[in-house]
Amino acid sequence: MSSALAGSAPLLRTLLRHDLRRFAPWIAIATLLSASTVLVYPWLFPGDADRAALATAIGANPALGIIFGPAFDLTTADGFNAWRSMAIAGFLTSLGAIFAVTQSTRGQEDTGQAELLASGVLGRSSRLLAGVGLALIGSLVVGAVAGAVTGLCGGNWNSSLLLAATFTCSGWIFTGIAAIAAQLGSDARTANTLAVSALGILFLLRGFAYAMSAPEWTVWANPLGWMTETRPASGDRWWPLAFTVAFAAVALTIAFALQSRRDFGQGAIAPKPGPSRGAVRTPWALALRLGRGSLISWAIAFAVFGLVFGSFATAIHELLGKDSAIAAFLASGATTSAELTSAFLVTIYSMVGMLAAVPGVQFVLRVHGEETADRLGIVLAGAVSRSRYFAANLALAFIAPAVFAMLAGTGIALMAASANLGVGLDTMLLQALVTVPAVWAAMSIAIAVVGVRPRVVIAAWAGVLVSFVLTMLGPTFKFPDWVISISPFKQVPNMGEASPNLIGLVWIGIAVVFFTIVGITAFRRRDVEG
Repeated sequence: MSSALAGSAPLLRTLLRHDLRRFAPWIAIATLLSASTVLVYPWLFPGDADRAALATAIGANPALGIIFGPAFDLTTADGFNAWRSMAIAGFLTSLGAIFAVTQSTRGQEDTGQAELLASGVLGRSSRLLAGVGLALIGSLVVGAVAGAVTGLCGGNWNSSLLLAATFTCSGWIFTGIAAIAAQLGSDARTANTLAVSALGILFLLRGFAYAMSAPEWTVWANPLGWMTETRPASGDRWWPLAFTVAFAAVALTIAFALQSRRDFGQGAIAPKPGPSRGAVRTPWALALRLGRGSLISWAIAFAVFGLVFGSFATAIHELLGKDSAIAAFLASGATTSAELTSAFLVTIYSMVGMLAAVPGVQFVLRVHGEETADRLGIVLAGAVSRSRYFAANLALAFIAPAVFAMLAGTGIALMAASANLGVGLDTMLLQALVTVPAVWAAMSIAIAVVGVRPRVVIAAWAGVLVSFVLTMLGPTFKFPDWVISISPFKQVPNMGEASPNLIGLVWIGIAVVFFTIVGITAFRRRDVEG
């Protein structure tokens, strides 16, 4: 065993020196999210009445519960911080861990770096151990920094450190899952897809379990449910974290066992051989072929989203009838039952739209992935121009999320129409349709980033992140109206109104055209990376 791990220590030191900075964005976001919540809560919600209204509005809205989880206690800064930060910061830390493991293992094999390292004194399992060590330490740093800063900003130290520990343990859970995925996938892209898909599924299942009051065993069967059940500031239970350490240990044991039996550069899921004669003859066909697996996966996911959010829409009257604060949060200014229902559906469609923007950004970033893998230069060396290649990929990036949003939107509309909510099927389908331009606006920033500065990959997600923060959290944090209106989803007209304001669609269209032109122009002129 010692020979299999030879050279692990110097390799890990090298990775920490050069790659630990990749955790910097996750450290910054998790720390800012947690610390800012503790700081602004007393200012935004100074009185008991304000806090009670907040607790009622958030606690009774299952749509928010899918993303943030249950709100156990929103009457204190630490309780509100636990609700607002746990799911999102844990999700981001898990992403950082996944990327660290796959890049340090299968990524090195794909680029040929692993062969260079293997030519020295390096054991068979050393690269995996070093990659795992990087992810474990990076996740630990995220939790340590976030917990310390939150405590210094006024948070209760025990609750703040427990909350931060859930960030770290989330990263450790998916360090183990990513290590297994790295042995199953035939390359880094497949390994990333497997691990990120597992993260997304577990994340949504946790939200669904709490939002739909599922049996308790469904929560404990989900590793992310263990994080929620620590209940920072409303119980402060440290013991569920022991399950995460055990889970990570078992997963890593399985990963090393698989790695010892895996051929170099191969995976348990072998790639299928291509046809004897190439059938892909256009940039569009190539983009479609490369994205086929993702298209099928996302289509199934959005069909499920339509059923889930549709079930929430059918319960609108019950939700709005619980307290007037809910109605104020979901639909400020609505005065009739039909208007409240229509405004609630706008909120649901906005959430679906933000989810649909995610695959749109991924399809845009695929261009950069082909570029860094040295495959783009080969394509452009033939008769394919940069404009044709980029346009084909952008066409897929625009069409796919529109189809996904309409797929889920149709499911919501059909279920809502069957519940006789007072809003017509045609109105709900039209509402789904006018949400599509906002989806394009959220993902269009990625087009500009890939065209102008593709190395700043995290900036490509700015549109989705800003839209989410302003749309879902802006009203809760009492952001000024002009700030909230920056989100394209706040410009989507309510088609249930007698005279919907369509001017917002004009501004959305201008933003989409602007960022698209910037991206295409820059892509035509800049050097291709290798």
